[in-house]
Amino acid sequence: MTTPFDAEKPRKTGLFAGLRASFLTGLVVIAPVGLTIWLVWSVAGWIDGVVLPLIPYAFRPEHYIGINLRGVGVIFFFFFTIVVGWIAKGLIGRSLIRFAESLVDRMPVVRSIYNGIKQISETVFAQGERSFEKACLVQYPRRGIWAIGFISVPAKGEIASRAETGGRLIGVFIPTTPNPTSGFLLYFPEEDVMELEMSLEDAAKLVISAGLVYPNGREGKLPQS
Repeated sequence: MTTPFDAEKPRKTGLFAGLRASFLTGLVVIAPVGLTIWLVWSVAGWIDGVVLPLIPYAFRPEHYIGINLRGVGVIFFFFFTIVVGWIAKGLIGRSLIRFAESLVDRMPVVRSIYNGIKQISETVFAQGERSFEKACLVQYPRRGIWAIGFISVPAKGEIASRAETGGRLIGVFIPTTPNPTSGFLLYFPEEDVMELEMSLEDAAKLVISAGLVYPNGREGKLPQS
């Protein structure tokens, strides 16, 4: 017979609960690795299916070893892209591109598709060296509420001249959670942008996790007064 004054004994974890916890832990470890391998394998196979039919059979590995190696098409595509980029940087290549684009501009439907794809490609690939500078804190959407942002570039041209401010404006991208690729581009006075010491990668992790996981378990450094 037990009384309310008896010490509470710790509950024993059942076998099923332990197996369930181990299974979920293993799933967390395996799922990212497995999905990454599957995605890379699938993309490599898709590129092979597009590129290899365009390569003469004499240049394919199966002509010599009798088996088809996945990823060979990726290698051909890689070197072909380098050659095209090298040619496009030259005078002749730029002239050919301008001539081809002038022809495309005369085709109403094709022009819209080409310009859209070109704009996306330039944003994703050609401007890869133009990345955000630093992570920052800004008060958004009102004073007293702080949001993580990524510092872009100072306002230029018409934006800088028409904005009613006496100082310089800084472009800040405010990402959304849990998808940091969408968000808002806002221009703040330079004095209202507080730069952070954490890296862009750490700030992105913090946004993706909705603030639940601080990057690498660090507490960050407080500004010295």
